[in-house]
Amino acid sequence: MRKEDFRNWLCENPEIVILDENIITKDGLSWECLKEFGELTVFHNTPPELVAKRCKDADIILTSKCVISRSVMEVCPKLKYIGVLATGYNMVDLEYAKEKAITVTNVPAYSTASVAQFTISMILMLAVHAEQHAQAVKEGMWLNSKEFCFTMTPQMELENKVLGILGFGRIGRSVAKIASAMGMKVMIATSHPDAAITQENDNIEFHSQDHVLRAADILSLHCPLTKENEGFVNQAAISKMKNGVMIVNAARGRLINETDLAENLKNGKITAAALDVLSVEPAQEDNALLAAPNCFITPHMAWATREARERLIKWTYDNLAAFLQGEALNRIA
Repeated sequence: MRKEDFRNWLCENPEIVILDENIITKDGLSWECLKEFGELTVFHNTPPELVAKRCKDADIILTSKCVISRSVMEVCPKLKYIGVLATGYNMVDLEYAKEKAITVTNVPAYSTASVAQFTISMILMLAVHAEQHAQAVKEGMWLNSKEFCFTMTPQMELENKVLGILGFGRIGRSVAKIASAMGMKVMIATSHPDAAITQENDNIEFHSQDHVLRAADILSLHCPLTKENEGFVNQAAISKMKNGVMIVNAARGRLINETDLAENLKNGKITAAALDVLSVEPAQEDNALLAAPNCFITPHMAWATREARERLIKWTYDNLAAFLQGEALNRIA
């Protein structure tokens, strides 16, 4: 179908609603490019109780974290397209979207380099705590120290340490490549091992999840959230790990049983954790991890480099342009 015919079928001037652009256009970026497709309304954030109201007249919905459930779609009679402004798409009821012939797309791989970089930065932070020491110098702690070279935390050399990676998509692959270049021994648990990688790189091996849990000095999560793996980093899994293991999570917060993680940080089984994601975001006051020792939480920011956000906007444009030409690009429903 030609683009002109497709847009006539959709409507003359489709209503496009962005529900939660959040920080995507920070630093001078813009959604201006989408205005060529129709009437654009952008909301910085949308609370759950306003999602249906803001979408009811939309032909096209773009969402990052706002849930587009069956009940939302039922009150949107004109809706033809849902564009997820992220890689993960668990916020959309895909089965109902398929039933109603509503196209759903996502933006895969836009943040791979950024999240991999952030993961490595968290690993380095757990190893040496450079920022904490830099702040201590500013506060005069070095000047007042009796030692010429003072340290506030144990320092760990990463070379020859075992990095366990659970999940081996684009981000897991990138993290493995960087970590192996740093001299770490990388052990990966995945249902899709890649023999070519192990032939090219002696520092990377594939093992069972149980073996990786037992062997890792640092465990990094890079798997999508599913019904089967929700909360799988729990007491049973932690009990298999080395004493003093460190955990990094820049994937999905609900992969971890946070109560069990907090308890094992308190008793010292886990030395430290660096988390960019939590089960409920933003962090709630009653989250046990906020009071847990050596638990470093960042505000779901691994994806948010300017370069990644530029790609996100461009690929959102490309997805929508393809849809309006009757083509499928990054279509998931």
